[in-house]
Amino acid sequence: MINIFDEVNETNKMIEKENLDVRTITLGISLLDCIDADLDELNRKIYGKIIRSAKDLVKTGEEISAEFGIPIVNKRISVTPIALVGSAACRKAEDFARIARTLDAAAKAVGVNFIGGYSALVSKGMTPADELLIRSIPQALSSTERVCSSVNLGSTKTGINMDAVRLMGEIILEAAKLTADTDSSACTKLVAFCNAPDDNPFMAGAFHGVTEADLVINVGVSGPGVVKTALEKVRGESFEVLCETIKKTAFKVTRVGQLVAKEASRRMNIPFGIVDLSLAPTPAIGDSVADILCEIGLEHAGAPGTTAALALLNDQVKKGGVMASSYVGGLSGAFIPVSEDQGMIDAVSAGALTLEKLEAMTCVCSVGLDMIAIPGDTKASTISGIIADEMAIGMVNQKTTAARLIPVIGKTVGDHAEFGGLLGHAPIMPVNSFGCEAFVSRRGRIPAPIHSFKN
Repeated sequence: MINIFDEVNETNKMIEKENLDVRTITLGISLLDCIDADLDELNRKIYGKIIRSAKDLVKTGEEISAEFGIPIVNKRISVTPIALVGSAACRKAEDFARIARTLDAAAKAVGVNFIGGYSALVSKGMTPADELLIRSIPQALSSTERVCSSVNLGSTKTGINMDAVRLMGEIILEAAKLTADTDSSACTKLVAFCNAPDDNPFMAGAFHGVTEADLVINVGVSGPGVVKTALEKVRGESFEVLCETIKKTAFKVTRVGQLVAKEASRRMNIPFGIVDLSLAPTPAIGDSVADILCEIGLEHAGAPGTTAALALLNDQVKKGGVMASSYVGGLSGAFIPVSEDQGMIDAVSAGALTLEKLEAMTCVCSVGLDMIAIPGDTKASTISGIIADEMAIGMVNQKTTAARLIPVIGKTVGDHAEFGGLLGHAPIMPVNSFGCEAFVSRRGRIPAPIHSFKN
């Protein structure tokens, strides 16, 4: 029989000593009913719906946290991709940027940390509205505090839109230049996706998919420190014991997220969507995915065996999660952002972890090249080439991959970028200096792989 007293004590210990937290409650809001050909009216409707829908989100999160003793770090909002919402009213990039400022004002009014969904889905082609939104991203992100942006550039079913990949390289560099005084911080809020999920609660890639209900509660839970502590107790044991330990720990962590999600859903009278169990690190000591890899048996993340260890970790986390909740979704697995993980930062500084090794690791982790600071003089075509590589990994392997690259203007290899808070700091990583201009300048799209043809 389950000993409830022991379970409660164990959960309390995970919270107090092992950095277990609910990383975010994210309220998804459909803005499809706000669409209007008049830009003023569109902005009025968007602001009004967000205020009405999210007015109790922060208060509810704080009440649940206080009553259950579970830290809920962020309260966030995701909205319908704005390229769709603004298509009837926006005639120039500034029109879309104005919507970004409306989103920012609404997010500030309800008190959330971030609002995601300044997004376009262009895996097969771009509409005029899609292209306008993408071109507006530097202006939008440099003039707002809480808006996050994402662009889905490819999918297993459609291939990779290389016209959009090429454009994104230019956009990232432009966004970096507009925020050069803050270590190109706009790029920390911009991510390029392949196979983007509709129900991701984590920023910067969250948006409210068009297949979702009008309103939905999604929860992201994280516990790298909990997993590491559990593995310390089975040091030197077999792979079977290792896997079972990760799986059981992930089960317990997911149950915490399920509890919070259900309670938030009940109190706000909004449907529960998914729990995203992602081992999302923070700069705090003891809250690192890289440290888990070291506990598995590596001297540093990046050492030989790293990809295999990460594959094992990711798979067992998912297996434990799906046993704990019928609605596990989003990204769910292990994140490997450099700036947000002190162990990853240490590995880069020691020379154990390179951009190429990180790319290999993205084949088996839950997202991709995340929060990678690169020299500010990196060419736009090189950025596009790195994105194309990451999109190809996602397309061929039928998984979500992403790239959040930060060309830090005025800094080079050996320097550090400071982003603050959960975003942490990052060493500037070297980038392959050989060119790919002729490749990314080709027009059109890379076709979907043969195994995509299923019906």
